[in-house]
Amino acid sequence: MPKLVAPAVRLHAAWLEAHDEWGPGLHEDGFGLQSTDEVRSPDGFATWVTRLADRSGPDGPLEDSRVRCTYRWIVEDDRVLGGIALRHELDDYLLRVGGHIGYGIRPSARRRGLATWALDRMLGEARALGLDRVLLACEADNTASAKTIERLGGVLEDIRDTELGPARRYWITL
Repeated sequence: MPKLVAPAVRLHAAWLEAHDEWGPGLHEDGFGLQSTDEVRSPDGFATWVTRLADRSGPDGPLEDSRVRCTYRWIVEDDRVLGGIALRHELDDYLLRVGGHIGYGIRPSARRRGLATWALDRMLGEARALGLDRVLLACEADNTASAKTIERLGGVLEDIRDTELGPARRYWITL
């Protein structure tokens, strides 16, 4: 049975296995990973996990131009299957491109309903934060993600060109 867990240093090896499965240079939605993050070494990984925790809390430090964000990893039997992130607010960039929630499932764990399961739980966390609706975006040709969002009540606002390419933008009323 999968669980949503806060990022944890104890999952370093399991996270690296998932990361390696995605392949070099591929974007892993939901993890908050930046190109400057050094996650292979235990110290680098611990630094990254600490930064993610700091961004989740109301008082932790934020890097420039970042918003508060709750990160969860989708874990089953100590295997990291994916990640999901809930941004507590939208800045101009997130309003155009990313939305409130981003998620990704490692290739070998797809087609099991994990994204729908995780998104449903993260919508509960969004309600708890006091949000009345959330914006989600996915690549225009990502049919699986579009169906996941629609399954949970997503209403298509539009398909538009963004800095990352054409994107479908959906709103879910909570």
